[in-house]
Amino acid sequence: MTTRRDFLRNTALASAGIALSGIYTKTNAASYSRIVGANRKVNLAHIGIGNRGWEIINDFDKTKLANVVALCDVDLGAEHTQKAMAKFPNAKRFKDFREMFDKIGNEFEAVAIATPDFAHFPSVMLAIKEGKHVYVEKPMGRTFNEVELMIKAARKYPKVVTQMGNQGHSEGNYFQFKAWKEAGIIKDVTAITAHMNNARRWHGWDPNIKKFPGAEPIPETMDWDAWLSAQSYHEYNKDFHYGQWRCWYDFGMGALGDWGAHILDTAHEFLDLGLPEEVNPVKLSKHNDYFFPMSSTIEFKFPKRGKMPPVVITWYDGVDNIPPVPEGYGVSELDPNIPSVGGGKIQPAKLNPGKEIYSKNLIFKGGSHGSTLSIIPDDKAREMERKLPVVPKSPSNHFANFLLACQGEEKTRSPFEIAGPLSQVFCLGVAVQRLNRRIVFDRKTKRVVDDVFADAFLTGAPPRKGWEHFYEI
Repeated sequence: MTTRRDFLRNTALASAGIALSGIYTKTNAASYSRIVGANRKVNLAHIGIGNRGWEIINDFDKTKLANVVALCDVDLGAEHTQKAMAKFPNAKRFKDFREMFDKIGNEFEAVAIATPDFAHFPSVMLAIKEGKHVYVEKPMGRTFNEVELMIKAARKYPKVVTQMGNQGHSEGNYFQFKAWKEAGIIKDVTAITAHMNNARRWHGWDPNIKKFPGAEPIPETMDWDAWLSAQSYHEYNKDFHYGQWRCWYDFGMGALGDWGAHILDTAHEFLDLGLPEEVNPVKLSKHNDYFFPMSSTIEFKFPKRGKMPPVVITWYDGVDNIPPVPEGYGVSELDPNIPSVGGGKIQPAKLNPGKEIYSKNLIFKGGSHGSTLSIIPDDKAREMERKLPVVPKSPSNHFANFLLACQGEEKTRSPFEIAGPLSQVFCLGVAVQRLNRRIVFDRKTKRVVDDVFADAFLTGAPPRKGWEHFYEI
């Protein structure tokens, strides 16, 4: 029996363009949320469901704010995708996100994307154009131009909620940095040292590489063509897959793109750093044209912003490239808030992944993700203790923040307008790693100065045939 309430609700849904009788085929997220209201779960589709994708599937599921209606992965027969499909047996399954949008675009209003760095862009752009809210893992894209187009697309479709996966934006460090900045505790910052010195997958490889590794049989269950996305064709090799993609310039963003957002996000946002005006390759150990250096020291120079002085950020990665720390730094113990790298344990080292922030009067040290800052040395910390403001607690974790924003209850704390420029900083750093030369950058025009080749590198190679339309806003 249909009640009057059901009739009115269905009529409203039909008028929004939701498929009820076959007349309508698609709806956008804004109209769906507006009509149904905020007390319902968000219908969510996951793109990339293994490894990191499986982790964020569980993180979203724990919020109790989402219905998983679709699972998309290029290898639904792989061992690492089986857990997700077993957990959500009623979710519709697809190997190609384009087919998912075509066939059931009316059944979900948000997507969570956990594919390799190079494959973020097409699915993000399609989702935004279709009016779907977007959660995408960091970094937003592999090239400066891809990220720029994502920022512009989000600006063109303002009703679409965007969030880059950067958990620290919903944890202690975010609210502490904001409160300390507003209270004048963090001010006149002139330098930041950032470091991630754990072993990476490529550290055992031979840097005297002359070509990509040879072709291997493609797993029978895998759609390799869909995996490649818009990237130029590469023959399948196991060293491109299962997380190895992060090692290669063609597919990933190395240690900087992997950990930079978790270490530098709050400083970048609350110090209003924007884009650098110069990026220097101070050290690139065993540089080659294919995968990332064994260790890198990269210097980012940011100009004066209003009354804030210029800032130099120096990034260190590599096990043999641990930066010096200031006197009174103390002991760097393993921080339980920092997740493992590639599923393994963080090696005991002189420094955790983290940063030191140098201002005119104070020095701060901190870890990554949600780890909070402390003032060093100890006697200075005790002196400042009474001046420290109360730091509010986060109203939601990063995943709930996104879903609540989809319902109109909150605003995302890592939207593309904030996460985009941060990602572009890392794109510039990776360009310096790849090209092994300094970049002078015009922040207004967003172009490289007096270096045509480096400027072209920020755009990257053209997409494969059939993928060009994703680059149109």
